Amino acid sequence: MRQYGRTPGSVTLLAVSKTWPAAHVRDAVAAGQRAFGENYVQEGVDKVLALQALNTALEWHFIGPLQSNKSRLVAESFDWVHSIDRLKIAERLAGQRPDSLPPLAVCLQVNVSGEASKSGIDLNTAAALAHEIARLPRLRLRGLMAIPAPADDFAAQCLPFRRLRALYDQLRGEGLALDTLSMGMSHDLEAAIAEGSTLVRVGTAIFGERTHT
Repeated sequence: MRQYGRTPGSVTLLAVSKTWPAAHVRDAVAAGQRAFGENYVQEGVDKVLALQALNTALEWHFIGPLQSNKSRLVAESFDWVHSIDRLKIAERLAGQRPDSLPPLAVCLQVNVSGEASKSGIDLNTAAALAHEIARLPRLRLRGLMAIPAPADDFAAQCLPFRRLRALYDQLRGEGLALDTLSMGMSHDLEAAIAEGSTLVRVGTAIFGERTHT
C-alpha cells in the first residue's frame, strides 16, 4: 500500500460475506473485522439478526443489485448501500429509512466499463443523478462504486478506476461532500488502491473460494 503513496488507515477493508454462513462471519469478527458486505437481501438480513447480539458494533453494507420490492428490508437493516443506479431506488430507500436510525450511507454505482450486462449508471450521466440523490432526506451520499470488466494487466485494471476517481473529484469540486471510492476486489485491489480507492470489497481472499452461490 505504501508503494502507491497510501497509508494503511486510508483504505477500509469490506469483507464480502455473501453465501458464507453467520458462523464464518463470527470468526472474522473474532479476528478483528467489523465491516461486512452482502449481495442478497434476505441472506444479509438473516445474518444481521443472527449477529446483533454480539458485543461489538458491526457495519453492514449491501453491495448487490437491489429490486424495488426488497428496498424496505435494506433500508431497515443495513448501514450502507453501494449499488444505487437509479433515482427510484434512492427515493424508496429515503422514504423507508426509519427515523430512529442514522441516515443511510449510499454510493452511486457507475458502469465505468460500459458493459451492457453490468449494473450501474453510465459514466456520462452519473453526475446529474448524484446531485439528485444528494438532495434526498434520510440518505447520505458518501461516494461512488464500480465493478469494472475483468482485466489481467495492471495498467488495464487502473484505467476504469482512474475514470471513477475523476468523476469523484469532479463531484467534490461541485460541492458534494463525498468521502468514499468503493472500488477494488480480490483480483484487482492493488490497482484500485493505486488509483485512490478508500474501500476494497474482498471475499475470496478472506473466506476462501465459494463452493456454492
